[in-house]
Amino acid sequence: MAPSPAKTASEQEDQMFRLLRQLDSAPDASQRVTAAAIGVSLGRLNALLKQATETGLVKITDRNGPDKRARFAYAITARGAAEKNRLTDKVLARKFAEYDALHAELTGASSTLVPIKHRTELMQNNLAPIPELYVSYDSAQKLKVEAADLTSWDLSPRQICDLELLMNGGFNPLKGFLSEEDYNGVVENMRLADGTLWPMPVTLDVSEDFADSIEIGQDIALRDQEGVILGTMTVTDRWTPNKAREAEKVFGADDLAHPAVNYLHHSAGNVYLGGPVTGIQQPVHYDFRGRRDTPNELRALFRKLGWRRVVAFQTRNPLHRAHQELTFRAAKEAQANLLIHPVVGMTKPGDVDHFTRVRCYEAVLDKYPSSTTTMSLLNLAMRMAGPREAVWHGIIRRNHGCTHMIVGRDHAGPGKNSAGEDFYGPYDAQDLFREHQEEIGIEMVDFKHMVYVQERAQYEPADEIADKDDVTILNISGTELRRRLAEGLEIPEWFSFPEVVRELRRTRPPRSKQGFTVFFTGFSGSGKSTIANALMVKLMEMGGRPVTLLDGDIVRKNLSSELGFSKEHRDLNIKRIGYVASEITKNGGIAICAPIAPYAATRRHVREEIEQFGAFIEVHVATSIEECERRDRKGLYKLAREGKIKEFTGISDPYDVPENPELRVETENVEVDNCAHQVILKLESMGLIAGN
Repeated sequence: MAPSPAKTASEQEDQMFRLLRQLDSAPDASQRVTAAAIGVSLGRLNALLKQATETGLVKITDRNGPDKRARFAYAITARGAAEKNRLTDKVLARKFAEYDALHAELTGASSTLVPIKHRTELMQNNLAPIPELYVSYDSAQKLKVEAADLTSWDLSPRQICDLELLMNGGFNPLKGFLSEEDYNGVVENMRLADGTLWPMPVTLDVSEDFADSIEIGQDIALRDQEGVILGTMTVTDRWTPNKAREAEKVFGADDLAHPAVNYLHHSAGNVYLGGPVTGIQQPVHYDFRGRRDTPNELRALFRKLGWRRVVAFQTRNPLHRAHQELTFRAAKEAQANLLIHPVVGMTKPGDVDHFTRVRCYEAVLDKYPSSTTTMSLLNLAMRMAGPREAVWHGIIRRNHGCTHMIVGRDHAGPGKNSAGEDFYGPYDAQDLFREHQEEIGIEMVDFKHMVYVQERAQYEPADEIADKDDVTILNISGTELRRRLAEGLEIPEWFSFPEVVRELRRTRPPRSKQGFTVFFTGFSGSGKSTIANALMVKLMEMGGRPVTLLDGDIVRKNLSSELGFSKEHRDLNIKRIGYVASEITKNGGIAICAPIAPYAATRRHVREEIEQFGAFIEVHVATSIEECERRDRKGLYKLAREGKIKEFTGISDPYDVPENPELRVETENVEVDNCAHQVILKLESMGLIAGN
């Protein structure tokens, strides 16, 4: 009888483990000695060496030993050492499991024996309380009064997420926002100034005006967006960062296609402040309050339940059947209980909102054994930094009392870069996590790509299907799922749970029933407003959804009358238009916007705000500047040429031509009705409008 694939894989891992251990202790031994030491034939040894060198676990070095018969010496690499540690743990876990099973068979009870090892000793402390930055209740009441007189900084949503995890110990060992020395160490080599592993900059970015008003050593109050004081900070450092360098080192490229890089350059303040934080009160969350736990609350829960080994499942997407099977297998492999730990802070623009996701999680939670699984929400602002983010997530989960974490394929990847390629390799995150696993203090459970085998009516790891040529393998990608939801198509039960599909359909009805925004951009006089008016009439004629026109001149008059035409004020005006359009879109209406909107970064900001709720269709009205100047009904170009209007788009101020708009419309010698009809056809092709 042929050995099972699982047994063969286990034997191969054992052989690789013995090889790496032998090469680590005797790199100059001959092949014959090495083969005898690990108990394999010379032919099998050569196959193992070839596999190890091809995967970067071992490198060939010059012969440097007393045995003259040895032609080569083999040395394990840093990756090989990390793999040896991983395999050591797997071998130990398997051997202890075998011992436990024998002990239970002979005595009727578990041995409760735990291997004494540095990493295991770290994990045995996963239930002890960790330091928080909050003061006592009485001190907090006094500090609130004193802090009311301090200079205040109103935190952004991302900064509120960061502050909460600083104060409750989720970012332990950080005691506040990074100093300049710590920041430089983190950016360059993922380490704080004292050498502690920390992969992600956590800084308080502020405006230049605010930074100029602060002295080193001064205390400032940190307020949420409603003005509530959450904590105070003693400013010990103030510096202007090299954001391009930060983008290159932390995110791998200074590429605006990366959402965190775009945030860094276009949303974050130009000056960073660092210093220790004193916590007064945690941010208030009115949603899912029973699901929100601090690290110490989770540790207390694990103590109460008697959980000693806990595997965390990091997710920012709804759970489907493949995820359930994956988490079942991960918990079984780690011999651990399961913590479903979704991020509900800030994720990738365009992700399903956290309200819908949590309802989906709760809908399927009863599919798990209640005695072995729990769920808690993590208010983290993700950076989508791939490998570094995976290490960061591991440290955060360790602080929450977990001993293991599932690390996925392309973990926390942001998608495609400007060249249309993935920012990170599919297994880069796993490699970096494995390299630093010992320091993180938490074990990685490799993500298994699960696919549905129709003949066996079950999910299986894609790389473990021995008869893949003889069975039907089914899978639905995230893109395909979104298409089926948008078009109201069937989502098979083998892929997802009916309860999850029902929740997703509630939030994301078919596109022909969703709200959306049509955003015209172009030079003054290009014809934006005229086409927008014609489009509005055509859509109102069709009926079905309310239509609102947000013309540039109308908005200037009614929403932005106090604003001038500086770059700052023009950006603010466009962001106001975007906010109103996002509210219209969220509530199922159609927003038609027709500003000049000259700056690509601001248009991207508006797109990201609106795409949380519905489609964003950018229409570039590509009338040339010469034609616009020839039309010049208001005489604005003439005044701009004479210098009487400063910073006029196309004359004395730049216009960023859209690179990839959903539609580009030429208006010269083309009737308005035809231009509007082009937009209608585009909307129809996208499924946003449909016949009865």
